Amino acid sequence: MGHMTEQGGDDERFNKYAFGCVVVASMVNIIFGYDTGVMSGAMLFIKEDLGISDTEQEVLAGIINICALVGSLAAGRTSDYIGRRYTIFIASILFMLGSVFMGYGPNFPILLLGRCVAGLGVGFALMIAPVYSSELASAKSRGFLSNLPELCIGIGILLGYISNYLMRQFTLKLGWRLMLGIAAVPSLALALGILAMPESPRWLVMRGKLEMAKKVLFQVSNSEQEAEHRFRDIKHAAGLDENTPEDITVNKVTQKNQTGGGVWKELLVRPTPCVRWMMIAIIGIHFFEHATGIEAVMLYSPRIFKKAGVTSKDKLLLATIGVGVTKLFFLIASTFLIDKMGRRRLLLISTGGMIFALGVLGFSLTVADKSSEKVLWTLTLSIVATYTFVAFFNFGLAPVTWVYGSEILPLRLRAQGVSIGVAVNRAMNAAISMSFITIYKAITIGGTFFMFGGIAIIAWIFFCAFLPETKGKALEDMEMLFTKKSSRNVAAQNDDMS
Repeated sequence: MGHMTEQGGDDERFNKYAFGCVVVASMVNIIFGYDTGVMSGAMLFIKEDLGISDTEQEVLAGIINICALVGSLAAGRTSDYIGRRYTIFIASILFMLGSVFMGYGPNFPILLLGRCVAGLGVGFALMIAPVYSSELASAKSRGFLSNLPELCIGIGILLGYISNYLMRQFTLKLGWRLMLGIAAVPSLALALGILAMPESPRWLVMRGKLEMAKKVLFQVSNSEQEAEHRFRDIKHAAGLDENTPEDITVNKVTQKNQTGGGVWKELLVRPTPCVRWMMIAIIGIHFFEHATGIEAVMLYSPRIFKKAGVTSKDKLLLATIGVGVTKLFFLIASTFLIDKMGRRRLLLISTGGMIFALGVLGFSLTVADKSSEKVLWTLTLSIVATYTFVAFFNFGLAPVTWVYGSEILPLRLRAQGVSIGVAVNRAMNAAISMSFITIYKAITIGGTFFMFGGIAIIAWIFFCAFLPETKGKALEDMEMLFTKKSSRNVAAQNDDMS
């Protein structure tokens, strides 16, 4: 029988060693965030230098997500075979190679190749960082630690925006290449640093390496009692007797657990009602994270501000830095609130605020688009609405997507189930980033944000209906939570308990 909370020791605070491990592992997402942020400004200079069309800009922006889709699907199986730690190593190497190609970038095809290689790294990073974080953390601190990868993306995006502004002073041919190529240096450093990190104890148990798993648990837990408690729960989740001694090497926990055999069938072909509900929740939350338009704002914010009336390139880049600062501030706030307020409450508040901000942004951009002269109030309202949208998105939907998606599936299904969610996430990211210019030319830029607002309303209803609260629940107890008859009943029970 599972335990609804993990006991023992001073589990109100997170373990410092676990925190350090998650920080290092999450740094791969700083590099991804940097690439996202820097590309928004770099495209202004790439278009001028290489003379690429709007369609080529859309391809350049979106191809990284198509490749990330492939990378995320490959990462799930890879992490089950070689471990979570070495999968992060592969992500770092792919980022390094992609940055080298983009930094060289003599023409559009080579630049595109670099984006593709980096995209594979993005897929690996987005899948493995939250899984590694959630598997290392205790139930009390899992939301905080699992949110660090998303926080690192925010840091990276802000660094990318700042890089755009600082390196604009270089020559046209050198500036954007330096912006993109410099990411190779931290990528190599991270690849070397991750080799000193411990492996996920849950993956070690799944591979039958019980003694090594227990050793890691003692390092990342706050007390011996907590470590023993977590060890028993993990063994139970892996299908082992809770009393199996750790000094015995289990050569085969099960063939299914070790190689991932049958996992896809269990996830998609013949899922149990519990697993089906989990997959609906994971796919839905990843779909709506990008279907509500955040990529349009993060990647094309200079274009949005230009439509609103900001014409100077320097002012465009400065306004974009404001987007990055807003994102980072609210990600930090959500990191400290996610374990106190809960995933569900943050998600509903966040999506509600996004609906309001998207409506205001659609209205202000429509007025600005139809005005023959620059109207100051529409410019101000557009910038405020953009920052408000970014604030609400990063207060809830951004962090909860990655925390929730990485914590609800059983151990045997987790890595490959998360990879499916990430693949959906990247597919939607690619769809938005590769079609935004085309869509706003067809239905106006204001109409595009009204469309995103309508999708956000559907997202709020979906979250309310299908996503129960997971705050404070051990990973091994999620199946118990999701075997309830309906998410509405579970949500009502959780609200009554809080």
